[in-house]
Amino acid sequence: MRATSWIAVNVFKESVRDRVPYNLALFAVLLIGASFLLGQLTAGQDVKIIKDLGLAAIAVFGLFIAIFIGIGLVSKEVERRSIYSLLSKPISRPQFIVGKYAGLVLTLAVNVAVMTVALYAVLGYLTYIQTPAARSAWDAPGVDPRLLEAIGLIFVELMIVTAIALFFSTFSTPLLAAALTFGLFIVGHFNTDLKNFDKIVDSLPAVWLARGVYHTVPDFSAFDIKTEVVHGLPVAAGYIGTTVGYGFAYIAALLVVSVLVFSRRDFK
Repeated sequence: MRATSWIAVNVFKESVRDRVPYNLALFAVLLIGASFLLGQLTAGQDVKIIKDLGLAAIAVFGLFIAIFIGIGLVSKEVERRSIYSLLSKPISRPQFIVGKYAGLVLTLAVNVAVMTVALYAVLGYLTYIQTPAARSAWDAPGVDPRLLEAIGLIFVELMIVTAIALFFSTFSTPLLAAALTFGLFIVGHFNTDLKNFDKIVDSLPAVWLARGVYHTVPDFSAFDIKTEVVHGLPVAAGYIGTTVGYGFAYIAALLVVSVLVFSRRDFK
């Protein structure tokens, strides 16, 4: 446990030194602020635009952090040959993988928290300057606590993307790992369509392939409740709990497979 924590803290410190995630977070914060100006151009819809753009910024820039740092978690150590000195210490390969993953999740958590505070600050200012009559016309409060539900599911989604990037980084090059991770992310958002593939295609092998992909690739569309939250539509607590459980189960499976693959690699 101590070795895993040590690796996680070092991954976080290295990310801070690289400044890449914080540059992305800063850009996202600026985008959230710019959404306030854009929202002023659309009378009566400003709060919805700010929420939409704010949540989208958190998801997109969090995705960049998860992929472009996650793909180098293992390959960077191999290229610098520091993997030899690390594994010569009392650190097992499972501890190495889990520690690397935990460090990037910590980096993601800090960046998502910064972007969330920025979004709530913009919404708080908008709520303050609006009249009570204007606020009463909103579908949901400006400073809506339910935004945390959408952000929480976005964060779990990013945790899955991080686990996927880490998995590919255990056996492939950074460029290939990035392409495969991004490809799975795209397919995962259209995963629901594969379930009903038999209704648009007559080929039985194609239908079997589509169903195989449907049951293998994570269903990222399940983590998207931005529309419901922005428009004040109800989201069942059971749905959120089930989706989070599904996400954690998928992450656990990916980490197990990553450990198995990495344990079989020969660095001699």
